[in-house]
Amino acid sequence: MDKFFEAREKIAEIDKETAKLFEERMKAVKAVAEYKKENGIPIEDPEREDVLIQKNSALIDDEEVREYFISFQRSTMDISKRFQHRLLEGMKIAYSGVEGAYAFIAAKKIFRDAEKISFRDFAGAYNSVVNGECDCAVLPIENSNAGEVGAVLDLMFGGSLFVNAVYSMAIYHNLIALPGARIEDIKRVISHQQALDQCDGFIRKYGFETQSFPNTARAAQFVSGGDDKTIAAIASRDTAKLYSLDILREHINESDYNTTRFAVFSRSMHHSNDASHSVIIFSVPEKAGALAKAVNVIGNHGYNMRCIKSRATKGEMWTYYFYAEIEGNLQSKRGKYMLDELSDCTKTLKFVGTFSEAAAI
Repeated sequence: MDKFFEAREKIAEIDKETAKLFEERMKAVKAVAEYKKENGIPIEDPEREDVLIQKNSALIDDEEVREYFISFQRSTMDISKRFQHRLLEGMKIAYSGVEGAYAFIAAKKIFRDAEKISFRDFAGAYNSVVNGECDCAVLPIENSNAGEVGAVLDLMFGGSLFVNAVYSMAIYHNLIALPGARIEDIKRVISHQQALDQCDGFIRKYGFETQSFPNTARAAQFVSGGDDKTIAAIASRDTAKLYSLDILREHINESDYNTTRFAVFSRSMHHSNDASHSVIIFSVPEKAGALAKAVNVIGNHGYNMRCIKSRATKGEMWTYYFYAEIEGNLQSKRGKYMLDELSDCTKTLKFVGTFSEAAAI
């Protein structure tokens, strides 16, 4: 009996200490939430959770107890995330288009508790973060079929925001029209130009006329607001449901591997040792071998360029800047040395940000 009461007293003492530690932990969680809001970083990070659970569970010597500690950790993390979600409910996330656009869907999946704010174009969404109207923006930077989104890269070149996360989302296009419309009725198809390009084979097969719209959701909204059954839009299943339109054909994109990468832009750069990719934008002097010299600097420091894209510089005839994604964290000491050397052989150089491997959403 004495052992029973001793055990109870021991548990009571531990619970008392646990309560204090829990309160301290939640204060730290609050600080993490504030940092995530400032830097536009989503709450969910499954990969980091798995790493921490594996690391912390190794501290438990008793194998019989270890599996329960893992459950305890997961439960604690879930509580922490719920607390963060409550703290970040006031976040405002900018996106281009209207409700139902692919950018809206991406923003909803990345920041499920935040308020989503619609803007007419990429520049409006981007600048809303610059001027403090919104906390961060979710904008597309590349599609696996149509290539880079040049307008967003131009904003990165000329703007002041940082990229702190990148997400990949599979895109499935559908032909949608007014209820009762048949595919035989359709004469004109409207959508964002990239969606039209991605469905070019399907459009050619049926001989449809095409018209470009600012985004897929606005095209669906236009169809929904009229009574012309000869017009169809190309958009997502969610958009069809949102605007009460029928799906005439599903998955009409030419490739089954149609994925768009969305970047999260914010006013502050996220500093993390876990980042595995970096983005830089630079231009070089107009002389022979200038670009090769810059590329060699990156390689000589042991960094691999995942991609490099050239874009015409606005306002200057026949001049270009380069967008490059680099495997590695340029916030490291080695990265800073590389950037210092690179700045000596470039005309302009901007370190846009770091992020982990693009997560699928």
